[in-house]
Amino acid sequence: MRLRTFFGTDRLGLSFELFPPKTAEGERSLFRHVAQLMELRPGFITCTYGAGGSTRDKTLEIVDRVKQKHGLPVATHLTCVGSTVEQLRVILAEAQRRGIDYVVALRGDPPQGQTEFQPMAGGLRHASELVGLIRQEFPKFGVAVAGYPEKHREAADAETDLRNLRHKVDAGADVVLTQLFYDNDVFLRFRERCVHAGIRVPIVPGLLPITSLSQIQRITALCGATLPPALVSDLARSEQEDWQFRVGVEFATRQVERLISSGVPGLHFYVLNKSQATKAVFEAVSGGR
Repeated sequence: MRLRTFFGTDRLGLSFELFPPKTAEGERSLFRHVAQLMELRPGFITCTYGAGGSTRDKTLEIVDRVKQKHGLPVATHLTCVGSTVEQLRVILAEAQRRGIDYVVALRGDPPQGQTEFQPMAGGLRHASELVGLIRQEFPKFGVAVAGYPEKHREAADAETDLRNLRHKVDAGADVVLTQLFYDNDVFLRFRERCVHAGIRVPIVPGLLPITSLSQIQRITALCGATLPPALVSDLARSEQEDWQFRVGVEFATRQVERLISSGVPGLHFYVLNKSQATKAVFEAVSGGR
């Protein structure tokens, strides 16, 4: 199925993002949670790509196994970091050989120890160039790209960031999956700005239900997303895991309900290789309908 068709006017698209585990036990745990997530009937599943392409083979292996086991379309992430164009062609050819359906095309973060992204000799500088390469040489792949409701942390300003997104869409992206956020108004304003900028592909909100205050503070510090002070205060009322899990699920449930009522074409969950929080959110949403 074409990637964009998951996000039609008569359906709410649903996708989950995994990351490659570092241990055999982590991998076994991942697939137990994937089996639980499958009960929510996602349209497709994606898997991230380690810094500098460090998990390239494992990423392809994970999505390949998901597809073989569950018969579900899958997407591999791919970045420009640490690869020449020829190396990117090799990776894309291998993904195509394995029957991978889609690519989440990203520039990628600078390698550890570097403050600015620098393409390697013979490599690509921008995600839009990667999208163009895929469209020209591997046209059967569906392509998703990243959008940043609070702007990319390296962008000079929001307008520059929006122009960069427009370049990626013009290069041939099918769908925009956004960075996580915790203020729906931020997303809705971003979506409106995308429409005014002529971006016509589906804008799909990325969500991460909170299960730990310390964990989400680390994640948002890295990606530049903002945590509402009232949410932080509520989470901080107790250090007990059960309390923070409940607060996070209740907040995410309200987020999802409002996003659905605002007409989003789908939802993309960063599940962190777990199933409990996302399943709890969907049970709460469906129970209230």
